[in-house]
Amino acid sequence: MKLTPLYDRVVVKMVEVEETTKSGIILTASAKEKPQVAEVIAVGDGSAHDGGDNVKVFVKPGDKVIVSKYAGTEVKLDGEEFIVVNMGDILAIVG
Repeated sequence: MKLTPLYDRVVVKMVEVEETTKSGIILTASAKEKPQVAEVIAVGDGSAHDGGDNVKVFVKPGDKVIVSKYAGTEVKLDGEEFIVVNMGDILAIVG
């Protein structure tokens, strides 16, 4: 099944955080922070949904981005977890 975002929304998949720190300390599940780096899976066309100006979509599928910590709506599809965020919730492109 394909997930296609509408308007200025972007579908991302969070990148797994490392289990071990650089110094070799293994992190437990409770010690890990929610990851903020995600891979862009699909993007909307940037059209306005409230009659305003169109929003420029700066990302494309495959880009690694940083998203706001508690942004978006979590969606589970075919056993995979995705997050649908607004373009404004993407803070930076990594790389």
